[in-house]
Amino acid sequence: MRVHYPRTPHLPWSPGVAADDLRAVGPTALAGLAGREVVVTEKLDGENTTLYADGLHARSLDSAHHPSRAWVKGLQGRIGAGIPAGWRVCGENLYARHSIPYEDLDSWFYGFSVWDGDQCMDWDRTVRFLRGLGVPTPRVLWRGTFDERALRRLKLDTARQEGYVVRTVAGFTREEFGRSLAKWVRGGHVQTSTHWMFAQVVPNGLGPAAPLWAVRAGAEADVAGLAAAVGADAAHTADPAEVADVAARIDGAGRTGEDRLAGVLAAVLHREPRARVAARLAAGPAGMALARRVSDLLGLYPYLQRPFPDADRRAGLVRMAAAADLGVLHALAGALADEPQARECVEWSALCAEEAGLLGGADPLESLRAGLREPLAALGADAADRCWAEARRAFAQGRISGSVVEEAVAATWQWREGTFPRLVQLCGPSGSGKSTFGRGLPGVDAYVSLDDLRTARGSRADQRSNTEVLSEGLDLLEAALARGGTVVWDATSLTDQQRGLAGSVARRRDALVTHAVVLVEETELARRNAVRPHPVPPPVLASQVHRFSPPYAGQAHRTWYIGAAGDIEDTAGGLTAAPAGTERGRY
Repeated sequence: MRVHYPRTPHLPWSPGVAADDLRAVGPTALAGLAGREVVVTEKLDGENTTLYADGLHARSLDSAHHPSRAWVKGLQGRIGAGIPAGWRVCGENLYARHSIPYEDLDSWFYGFSVWDGDQCMDWDRTVRFLRGLGVPTPRVLWRGTFDERALRRLKLDTARQEGYVVRTVAGFTREEFGRSLAKWVRGGHVQTSTHWMFAQVVPNGLGPAAPLWAVRAGAEADVAGLAAAVGADAAHTADPAEVADVAARIDGAGRTGEDRLAGVLAAVLHREPRARVAARLAAGPAGMALARRVSDLLGLYPYLQRPFPDADRRAGLVRMAAAADLGVLHALAGALADEPQARECVEWSALCAEEAGLLGGADPLESLRAGLREPLAALGADAADRCWAEARRAFAQGRISGSVVEEAVAATWQWREGTFPRLVQLCGPSGSGKSTFGRGLPGVDAYVSLDDLRTARGSRADQRSNTEVLSEGLDLLEAALARGGTVVWDATSLTDQQRGLAGSVARRRDALVTHAVVLVEETELARRNAVRPHPVPPPVLASQVHRFSPPYAGQAHRTWYIGAAGDIEDTAGGLTAAPAGTERGRY
């Protein structure tokens, strides 16, 4: 059934009210917003359009064809299968220029609400669902408890912005529509003498992130555009035919949105070192959440191209599933396999994964995770995360099923009290900001720094006693974990071998291990090194960057990903916090 999008009332102070517009007036005009959390988004100057699983229409249900609607019809054809029956996506078709010329759009279609029948989805779920389809949402200008004074103070560039829309963060029914949102429109909004539908169609301009959104939405990958969007050297990117093969396999696996983009970017960038790719993507429009997923795909796919003992294969695949979508991972490995034996290994791995219920259908890890949230809800975050990590391990080892939550609760009972010690292991090259981050953590009971131990021996830069320094540090770590509490291990920890030394101590003491991975671009590391109080020789820094192999999600109980600004920008391994930017999520 097709549904007409309701008319949005103007806020009382909106200057752009036409004679036939609705205005929220009277003492109770804003009662539906008062005291509630609201989100204010930019109002875009396009054509109101609604997408369904099987079609679309503009505001008028009987809207005829117009050249400006051709592109959005193609979009609906690509993403319609991801819209459940009875649902509809409402948004703005921005292909044709109206009164405001846009030059840097992420897409020619932005979604602003998702409806299941007469129920409008809450804002946060709307953003996640639309991102999963590959549809961006308008820029958020303000969020908080409704405050008329704060909204009146919003400053817009009315030469470039039509206005804003305020809506409740919570969902609402169609009957509540007029009380749950309102708009502010600039005065004299229409500034053209001819209506846009009767003028020559002039497309709005797309920005550098548009190739990323196009791939999320199922479009053919523009390799050059993707490379430019993420700042990659076009000379080191993959052949377009390789990328197209990967994209086709991902589509065949039924993966869309962020999963599709991660796999395509991994294909484009597979000739570059994964640590460099991760740092570059994290610093750009892709962001940290996507950066670490692409990095993990790049590191893991070659393992599927090699022989592996069948007795251990299921456990290995479950561990991989903590870091990467197995459908995308097998698609990448299959397309990039050069030798017949490698292709055969990938095909056999895919068969084993499918037989184990790890490919297609409901994800057993996500089902287990969702099922554990309620029985573990009363626990502290550390205890809940530890129980979830141990449940993953038990599932990988075949000791519990993914469908019986009670098995997981019983298997993790010993960690519910949270009496175990905690280890935060910093990982990253010199100058990445590890120590600054580590020393800023609250609630730390002991801090073990190899640099501090060298300084105590007479010289921070003296590397001649590294073996003795490491041994002393590990002894201090053992003693600190034995006392309990939270301990920070401050060393570069660039490789699995280096991380394994402190990790072995943590296992002996049954500690909750958190990898704190700092991802900073090489040029920024060099700049910082030149001005830091204790610089390392440039060749040493270059060697560190070359050797840095970030840990995969799931190698520790949980992982924090820290960007150049020193903030945690993404996490993995937590029970309650879903990874940013994806409805599907990783673990």
